[in-house]
Amino acid sequence: MNITIIGANGQIGKLLTERLASHTEHQVTAVIRKPEQAEALEQYGAKTALADLEGTVDHLAEVVRGADAVIFAAGSGGSTGEDKTLLIDLDGAVKSMEAAEQEGISRFVLVSAMFSYDRSKWSDSIKPYYVAKHYADRILEASSLDYTIVRPGGLLNDEGAGNIEIGEQLSEGGSIPRADVAELIAHLIDNKQTYRKGYDVISGSTPIADALKSL
Repeated sequence: MNITIIGANGQIGKLLTERLASHTEHQVTAVIRKPEQAEALEQYGAKTALADLEGTVDHLAEVVRGADAVIFAAGSGGSTGEDKTLLIDLDGAVKSMEAAEQEGISRFVLVSAMFSYDRSKWSDSIKPYYVAKHYADRILEASSLDYTIVRPGGLLNDEGAGNIEIGEQLSEGGSIPRADVAELIAHLIDNKQTYRKGYDVISGSTPIADALKSL
C-alpha cells in the first residue's frame, strides 16, 4: 500500500513511520511541518512531504495524492494553547478528511482519545482537547470514508508489550505505550473488518493480532 502519515514527526507518527516503512510491501510518505524533520524519517525508508495543517484543503490534497490510505496522527501538543488544539486536532483533521475525499482515497485512520464519545468522562484539565477529538470523530463518522478511529488511553513512552485490550466502548480506562498504538495501526491499516468503526484501546493481555481477530 501507499500510505501517507500526517503528523509523522509526532511521537506515535515516528514509531508508525518506522514500523510501516521497514516493510517492503508498503511505501510510506511522512508528512511533516518543517524541512529539518525530514532526515530522521527518511532514514527509515520513507519519503517526506511538507504541509501546514493550517493551510488549505487543496494543498493537503496535493500532499496525499496517490495514497491508498491516510493516517492522521497529528496533534497540537501539550505546550500549545487551546487555539492550536482547535486548529490542528479538529480543523486539521477535518481538512485531511476532506483532502482524502477530494482525491478519492477511501481508507482513513484517525488517532483520537479514549472516551472521546462520552462527555461524562472528559478530564476538566484538557477538556478542549476532548472537544476537538469528539467533533473530529463525529465528522469522520459522517463522511464517506472507510475510516477506523483508534482511541488510546493514557499514552506512555514505555517499550511496547504487544498485548492490548480493545473494544468499541471499554468500560474502564487505562494506559498504553505509544509503540503499541503504532503497532495496532500497522495491523489494522488494511483490515476491512475494522472499517467504519472506532475502538478504545489500552494495554491488556491479548496479542494485537489476536485481539483484532476477536472484534
